[in-house]
Amino acid sequence: MPIIIYHNPACGTSRNVLEIIRQSGEEPEIINYLKTPPTREKLLELIAAMGGNVRDILREKGTPYSELNLSDAKWSDDELVDFIVAHPILMNRPIVVTTSATKLCRPSETVRSLLDAAERRQGDE
Repeated sequence: MPIIIYHNPACGTSRNVLEIIRQSGEEPEIINYLKTPPTREKLLELIAAMGGNVRDILREKGTPYSELNLSDAKWSDDELVDFIVAHPILMNRPIVVTTSATKLCRPSETVRSLLDAAERRQGDE
């Protein structure tokens, strides 16, 4: 089953999720989103697949979130996506994509439900 992880190797949670995926016997496609940021279209696709909104993936800690005043409700979702495109560090991580779902895996253990669901789906095929 193909698995993609939007990964930041400097992030402990992201490293833990990658390790959990590997312990499951899978080797994911690793996208270091700081070096290869998702396009605007890909970000919108990820957000839609998660069933949330752009604020769900905004990261505050260690980012320009405060300096840009992104907590202000005046920013539209489109504007927030533009900020993430301009400053990829604003994207919370890790985001994991499987055949069954796409999810922000915080805390790390969240990835287990994705792996279980993907395995069940693969068994149904």
